Amino acid sequence: MKLEEVNTRTKEAVDFLVATLESGHSEVLTAYLGAMAKFHTYSFGNIMLIARQKPDATNVAGVRTWNSLGRFVKRGEKGIFILAPMVGRRSTKDVATDEPSEDATTEGQRTLYGFRAVYVFDVSQTEGKDLPTLTEVNGDVSGYRERLFKFVEAQSVELSFSERIGPAKGYSYGGKITLLSGMQPAEEFSTLVHEIAHEMLHRGDRRTLTTKQVRETEAEAVAFVVCQSVGLQNGTASQDYIQLWHGDANLLRESLQAVQQTAAVILGALPPSLRHSPQSRSKQTTAPSGIHARCVLTTGTTTSN
Repeated sequence: MKLEEVNTRTKEAVDFLVATLESGHSEVLTAYLGAMAKFHTYSFGNIMLIARQKPDATNVAGVRTWNSLGRFVKRGEKGIFILAPMVGRRSTKDVATDEPSEDATTEGQRTLYGFRAVYVFDVSQTEGKDLPTLTEVNGDVSGYRERLFKFVEAQSVELSFSERIGPAKGYSYGGKITLLSGMQPAEEFSTLVHEIAHEMLHRGDRRTLTTKQVRETEAEAVAFVVCQSVGLQNGTASQDYIQLWHGDANLLRESLQAVQQTAAVILGALPPSLRHSPQSRSKQTTAPSGIHARCVLTTGTTTSN
């Protein structure tokens, strides 16, 4: 499958999201962000494809994987189309192959030379043995909280606590994050994810090219994805995402991709089983950013300034 077709497939999924939101169905965006939380190890394009075809998917895999777990696809179920990369070695004749070429004077490096269509199925489309029970957070951030602190430290971001910043829950400025003292662990966790998202996303040219409202919504969307992934329920203004982009699909695509990539890096550093994922090894640098504060309005809803 050519790159042009890959881009077309992803564009169709994002355009569908834009059209749906413009017609008043803002809950579709929440489903897309939820897909990012569930499938954060997938590429942005595949997340869009999964959310477009089966918004309620929770755990997807190919037929062979399900069979190895003692589960089998139910009769009549339709697969979810995604794209798998094709990687091979490129010889001196510039021909990609899965095997070293006899004509090559030196063994080429492995390189991406295309994509192929594959189909996966959600767990709800299968039947058979029960899956192993995974550890669920259920509102308890023990363990995750400490690993998030270590992740923030690894980004060379200074973290402190203060009672003086109220009513703001947290703010970030120039590689420093301050959180409000005395918050509940889950609320503290969500706020810290929001603020570290600012440090990772909103610096340099990207800061000057986005509005404050966009930056706050992106940071809240990252917090939504991360918190959903570790089992927390958090309020978010992300349902109004599309209004920030005035219906521009290209800008929305860029924003959602930035959210997905940032959330994936953070999630890669949280559960012990994910510590060595490719995302957790992504190089991150910290540069001065503007002040970002997360507050609670008198109405009781969570927002960010």
